[in-house]
Amino acid sequence: MTKSKKKMTAVAPSMRVAIAGTGYVGIVTAACLAEHGYDVTCVDVDPRKLEQLERDGRSGIYEAGLDVLLRKNRRRLSYTTDAGAAYREADIIFICVGTPENRDGSANLHYVYEAAAQVAEAAQRECVLVVKSTVPIGTNERVEKLIHRHRDEHASRIHVASNPEFLSQGTAVHDTMHASRIVIGVEDDFARERLLALYQEFPAPKLVTNRRSAEMIKYASNDFLALKISYINEIANLCEEVGADVDDVARGMGYDKRIGSQFLKAGIGYGGSCFPKDTKALYWLSSYHEHEMKTVKAAIEVNDHQKLRLLRKARKYYEELEDLTVAVLGLTFKPGTDDLREAPSLVNVPLLLEEGAVVRVYNPVGMDRFREQFPTQVTYCDDIDMALQGADFCLILTDWPEIRAYDPAGFKKHMRHAVVLDGRNCYALEDMKAAGIIYESIGRQYGGGGHKRGED
Repeated sequence: MTKSKKKMTAVAPSMRVAIAGTGYVGIVTAACLAEHGYDVTCVDVDPRKLEQLERDGRSGIYEAGLDVLLRKNRRRLSYTTDAGAAYREADIIFICVGTPENRDGSANLHYVYEAAAQVAEAAQRECVLVVKSTVPIGTNERVEKLIHRHRDEHASRIHVASNPEFLSQGTAVHDTMHASRIVIGVEDDFARERLLALYQEFPAPKLVTNRRSAEMIKYASNDFLALKISYINEIANLCEEVGADVDDVARGMGYDKRIGSQFLKAGIGYGGSCFPKDTKALYWLSSYHEHEMKTVKAAIEVNDHQKLRLLRKARKYYEELEDLTVAVLGLTFKPGTDDLREAPSLVNVPLLLEEGAVVRVYNPVGMDRFREQFPTQVTYCDDIDMALQGADFCLILTDWPEIRAYDPAGFKKHMRHAVVLDGRNCYALEDMKAAGIIYESIGRQYGGGGHKRGED
């Protein structure tokens, strides 16, 4: 055991790493590997993005600590659009490209196969090609076959391995540097030893398994968390009907170590780049193999339904939304990120606009991204007070710290009618009641009154 460790220590510093894709996963992986002393070459098709990284050390992604690492390790990081040059002498090549959702819910693997073909054509030495993108079970085998088709039989061998990521947006740097586990899916000793050497200084348990198991671990993990979220949201909705408090219910469940307290926060559904896409992809794959995963299907349906929970609550106070002013607090799918993918705001705001409401929005970060989709249809506000000005009701869609810390008295002061519909349970019921606010949250009881349109 000691001998093996010494061998890996000698190998690790000399390994050259290349990364295909400077999106969320790719650039975080690059920054963290550089922090551990590796020289990393990042490949992307967008020269403007690479110029910004090279010039300013800025990723263009809002992620705590990321740009700090990029600037700190500028000498170890290089950026290029020349895939051939990057892969030619690399020892380990990561594929970190997107796998967007197809219309039928399956994963689009075009960019994965494109990157693999470029590696097959360019690599001139024995190396490990690591698929870090989230891909369906069996993709690594198909990548390996593709490489064989593109390689001369006398060329150096390219070993294909699976190494899924388990990043949470907003904490991605910490999640990489202090990972809960590192999963390595390999079919040969060469790839196994290279990846164990690469990660030897990362303080995390290393699980070495076969490639199909590694691919499944990623989907099984994400879909289980999505199931947990959808379950507590179902419980929350029932709590409202039977007079229970979901916060207390979740707290009581969380004390059980078999269940745990994480991902038991009731709300208006999950979003982001992982859970929605991965649940649909696994459900599609199970159906393709005639093994329908009914629990995953239920999670998808519950989540889609949950995103409209607040608008259904609004009908208790306003039968029609035309000409009403609505404040929307929180646009991104979660705090700590500027990512809008599958965010509840992208469902609720268009419906408000379709019904003729005047919409005022606030988010601490990411409003420029929202403005790309709604350039003039909504009013963008610099702070919460401005968003609430003259509002008939308020939707809270993201629990940013700035929103959670807001003084409830401000709702009463700035809104025309202090009707607050909170999809993230940001406030204590007693505080909102004391402030004289009509307050509806998820899975809790206080409503606060029966205001109807026209009652001033």
